Amino acid sequence: MKIKILGTGCRKCNKLEENTKRAVAELGVDASIEKVEDIKKIVEYGVMSTPALVVDEEVKFSGRVPKVEEIKKHL
Repeated sequence: MKIKILGTGCRKCNKLEENTKRAVAELGVDASIEKVEDIKKIVEYGVMSTPALVVDEEVKFSGRVPKVEEIKKHL
């Protein structure tokens, strides 16, 4: 599973990364987590509001920081 955190490195983006890592650990799934901070690449996903969570190239959340339990449902 490939997971991407889209965002410019703000506090919310860092919180999304933290929550995502926790969700992956709690589920015990094999996943790579990549941070994407390049605005051009973020826009290519159609994301206009960060942070955003992308799982296997599909945007799952955008513009907010989902809770760990929410993320787990989408992994």
